[in-house]
This record gives sequence, structure tokens and C-alpha cells, in this order.
Amino acid sequence: MNNEVPHPYSVTVEPLKKPEGQFGWALRKHGKLTERSDRSFTSEAKAYESALKAIEREQTGFGSR
Repeated sequence: MNNEVPHPYSVTVEPLKKPEGQFGWALRKHGKLTERSDRSFTSEAKAYESALKAIEREQTGFGSR
């Protein structure tokens, strides 16, 4: 899997206020929030990787009923 965010998605990775030094992500489709991380990550890279996996799950429908 490559590290490019496919159109129409966008990923925002931001530092969390609590716990400090941790990061979270938000996933948007056409500018509208579709998913947000429910856990914290120790680095921006790990948070971004998790967001890309969320996009893949959404595109493939994996995990949906």
C-alpha cells in the first residue's frame, strides 16, 4: 500500500492535548468528517499509517455487515 491519500479523502494528524506527546487522526471524505481515531499513537507516522488503513477498510467494506 502506498502512502498517498486517494481522492476524495483527506487525513489530518494532530498532537493530542492529553496524553501529551501522542497523536490522533481525522479522516474526511469530500471535506466531511467520516472517522476519527479512538486511540492515541506515539508518533505522527504511526497515526498516519493507521488513518491509511482506515481508508482501505472503508473502500473495501472490510468489517462492515
